[in-house]
Amino acid sequence: MCPFEIEPSWKKVLEKELSQAYIAHLAAFVARERVSGAAIYPPQDLVFNAFWQTPYPQVKVLIMGQDPYHGPGQAHGLSFSVPLGVPLPPSLQNIYKELASDLGITPSKEGCLLKWARQGVMLLNATLTVRQGEPMSHHGKGWEQLTDSVIAALCARKDPVIFVLWGKSAQEKCKKVKGLKESSHILLTASHPSPLSAHNGFFGCRHFSQINDSLRKMGKTPIDW
Repeated sequence: MCPFEIEPSWKKVLEKELSQAYIAHLAAFVARERVSGAAIYPPQDLVFNAFWQTPYPQVKVLIMGQDPYHGPGQAHGLSFSVPLGVPLPPSLQNIYKELASDLGITPSKEGCLLKWARQGVMLLNATLTVRQGEPMSHHGKGWEQLTDSVIAALCARKDPVIFVLWGKSAQEKCKKVKGLKESSHILLTASHPSPLSAHNGFFGCRHFSQINDSLRKMGKTPIDW
């Protein structure tokens, strides 16, 4: 029995993976972390938010993140996104700058990307939980194996997915999926939007217009960014 509550279409696709022994160990680890007194993000009911907001058949685009935000109130289970009213993190500020440069969209003062997720943009982190103030603290506990299987499940679809891979970590993760490069799926790569690397190829990548051009060619509705 799966210890996690996951959106039904994803639960069905990941059924074999979710029955593996490491899933129970992972769930037990996260439960121990939560009762230890440490603040763990995102809250338990939002760990699988990316799955609930973008069911498997509805995924048009996957934007791959690395780790949830580790500051109070920031993480809500969607990569790069923060809840309404939370100040914009630097990477998201740069994403908005590129969006403005690419499509002329005035940067939002809010960092909640639920609107994207509900249009088929899956905002997935490689690791789904983190300790407050300790980036990568839940790395290597099993989350990466589960999210590898998510990428593989999307890769197995005949209906093409646009994989958006910003930064080396996202690109290395998706390299592991056999046949992804040879498939009909689309891969868009650039440097990470963080202030440390955005000027090395993220700014000017024009991924937002490329995504919408590709969706139109597939006969799908473009994303209202």
